[in-house]
Amino acid sequence: MPSLNGKPDVMFEDDDLPYEEEIIRNPYSVKCWMRYIEFKQNAGRSTLNMIYERALKELPGSYKLWYNYLRERRKQIKGKCVTEPGYEEVNNCHERALVFMHKMPRIWLDYCQFLVSQCKITRSRQTFDRALRALPVTQHPRIWPLYLRFARNLPLPETAIRVYRRYLKLSPENTEEYIDYLRSVGRLDEAALRLAAVVNDESFVSKEGKSNYQLWHELCDLISQNPDKVTSLNVGAIIRGGLTRFTDQLGKLWCSLADYYIRSGHFEKARDVYEEAILTVVTVRDFTQVFDSYAQFEESMIAAKMETTAEMGKDEEEDVDMELRLARFEQLIARRPLLLNSVLLRQNPHNVHEWHKRVKLYDGNARQIINTYTEAVQTVDPMKATGKPHSLWVSFAKFYEENEQLDDARTIFEKATKVNYKQVDDLAAVWCEYGEMELRHENYEQALRILRKATAIPSKKAEYFDVSEPVQNRVYKSLKVWSMLADLEESLGTFQSTKAVYDRIIDLRIATPQIIINYAMFLEEHNYYEESFKAYERGIALFRWPNVYDIWNTYLTKFIDRYGGKKLERARDLFEQALDGCPANHLLLYAKLEEGYGLARHAMAVYERATQAVDDGERHTMFNIYIKRAAEIYGVTYTRAIYQKSIEVLPDMHARDMCLRFADMESKLGEIDRARAIYSYCSQICDPRVTATFWQTWKEFEIRHGNEDTIREMLRIKRSVQATYNTQVNFMTSQMMKATTSSTVSDLAPGQMGIDDMKMLEQKAQQLAAEAEQDKPKPKEKILFVRSDTSRTELAELAKQANPDEIDIGDDDDEDDNNQGPEEVQLEQKSVPTAVFGGLKED
Repeated sequence: MPSLNGKPDVMFEDDDLPYEEEIIRNPYSVKCWMRYIEFKQNAGRSTLNMIYERALKELPGSYKLWYNYLRERRKQIKGKCVTEPGYEEVNNCHERALVFMHKMPRIWLDYCQFLVSQCKITRSRQTFDRALRALPVTQHPRIWPLYLRFARNLPLPETAIRVYRRYLKLSPENTEEYIDYLRSVGRLDEAALRLAAVVNDESFVSKEGKSNYQLWHELCDLISQNPDKVTSLNVGAIIRGGLTRFTDQLGKLWCSLADYYIRSGHFEKARDVYEEAILTVVTVRDFTQVFDSYAQFEESMIAAKMETTAEMGKDEEEDVDMELRLARFEQLIARRPLLLNSVLLRQNPHNVHEWHKRVKLYDGNARQIINTYTEAVQTVDPMKATGKPHSLWVSFAKFYEENEQLDDARTIFEKATKVNYKQVDDLAAVWCEYGEMELRHENYEQALRILRKATAIPSKKAEYFDVSEPVQNRVYKSLKVWSMLADLEESLGTFQSTKAVYDRIIDLRIATPQIIINYAMFLEEHNYYEESFKAYERGIALFRWPNVYDIWNTYLTKFIDRYGGKKLERARDLFEQALDGCPANHLLLYAKLEEGYGLARHAMAVYERATQAVDDGERHTMFNIYIKRAAEIYGVTYTRAIYQKSIEVLPDMHARDMCLRFADMESKLGEIDRARAIYSYCSQICDPRVTATFWQTWKEFEIRHGNEDTIREMLRIKRSVQATYNTQVNFMTSQMMKATTSSTVSDLAPGQMGIDDMKMLEQKAQQLAAEAEQDKPKPKEKILFVRSDTSRTELAELAKQANPDEIDIGDDDDEDDNNQGPEEVQLEQKSVPTAVFGGLKED
């Protein structure tokens, strides 16, 4: 081949001439060299490498040339054995490139990966270090992932640990990754140190999203489960620090501390930790965790001892040790309810119910019960108590009472009366229990003295609901104490003392209607009738409706029973006064008084007032009573006006019933026309579709007392009423819905295809009204109860009319009745006896 410019060092083919000439013209153009390299891509390796070498000789600082050259060289050696010399040549090529490309991270990354693939550990590590030294710190995040992956895959944990330590100085936020690696290679001591540092660093943010408590929990698990491998940390101090820091997760931390001592072989220390935990936790959840772990520990200790005994054989000392372990476990199980109660009391020391439960747990142990009650009454604050704090004092005193120590019980009650309770009822209950205790032991005078002391007026009076004053200054207005004192005075005291107590209750304005009634009954038992009536009057002055109802009812009943008709005017005044404040609740009693001792017309006037004054729901019943009493006193004819008024006043449902009863009464009296008029009036409020009973009753009435004309009149009225109800809105709506669902388009006339439903409904209503108008009979001069010859023609015409609602009344109607006239009445004829005529008739 000819040489360029006669120089034999560069040989080329004829096809290379354009590229060579271009390179000669511009040897420092990367594009020219790249086009030449691309053209020679299919040439041999040596030729391509020679062109790259020529290009790099002219342009040693070209990243593009070096990158493509190194990639080509690695591709050429790929798949060969790593011991071949070609790998070293490629390595030298990379070293030459790094002389100029030492600031390019891509070249370093490719070189490091290439060395790692050759399993050159030391050279790879040194190259990674050179890359970190050569590149600026902003490029280090590109090197470290590859470096760390290389270090983790090494069978040399020390190398990886040293690499990680250097890495964490740059990126301390990745400490969790380092801790996971340390745990995987068994370097738990350093893992615990790193984890403790992370937990104590408040600015640390976990990349895995773990909270500070989760990291604490991991640390506790790590150091407690590996006591022999973690030696650089004070485990007890760390976990106790967590106990003060995470108060809502004490159970797990206590169990971790105990587990540490168990794994370390310090069983007594573990037991002490469990006992301390049980006595300090404040939630049931934490207590359950600690207690279950404690019980499991004791079971495992017993099981281990039994296995050891089975292997080594029994010994007297071993038997004692086993008995001790079993006794300890049984005691632990027996203590669980008491320990749980202690937890709840630590959670809320003012919970009265839990203190009572604690006393029951000590049943049979008097000393512990006394200590518990003493601690309870000293601990519970009545203002913060949950439950009734006075019940602790009462139960404490009853305990001494049950053990026949009355002096101690009195001492407890005296102390209880001086406690500043939140509610007056609490102190009142204490005084009542104090008095009842004395009554149980028949110390009646002492009981009276106690309750009189409780109800004594204090030097500084206070209102009952004035919370700014202590309850001791307000208990004198407690009805509970006064009621008990009144009962005791009735049973044990004198008449005057009892009367004074009741008077004092009324003066303090704390009486109830029952107190007033009890006072009056007490006076009545001692034959002080007028005094009892005065007590009723005082009670009436205190209360308003409806509380005063019971007082009035008792007062009026007692007054009538006492005087009857002797003081009628006074009784009337009382009733009028009662009715002035109470809505018509005593009118029946008033009417009974007038019937028994007064005038009948006064009684009727009272009943009349009652029908106007009672509620709508009771008016119907009152009219029934009014009618019954009026009929008994004045006779049934007097009730006509009452019936008429009730029909006007009562709602339709009750008015129909009154009409039927009114008509029935008139028919029994023989007033058929009156009864028919009542039926006709009532028909206007009776829809035939709903009140079929009314129409059936009227029909039966006409069958018994009417004729064909009256029945026709009834049927006409029925059709008229039905047409009236058909025009109402609700019925129109139902008819429209029925028409739209049942009728079809073919049923409509051709001209009505576009008419809407409302117009169709209006036409239907007009049609029904027209039919009702046609059913009206022609006016007649008279109603014939017996058919005559003059009425036959009219009846025949009426019979010919088509009536769809006609009801067949006769039993022997034929189908051809429309073609024949009405049947004639056949009268039976008999001959007159001759004796009737006497001598007037000739022979």
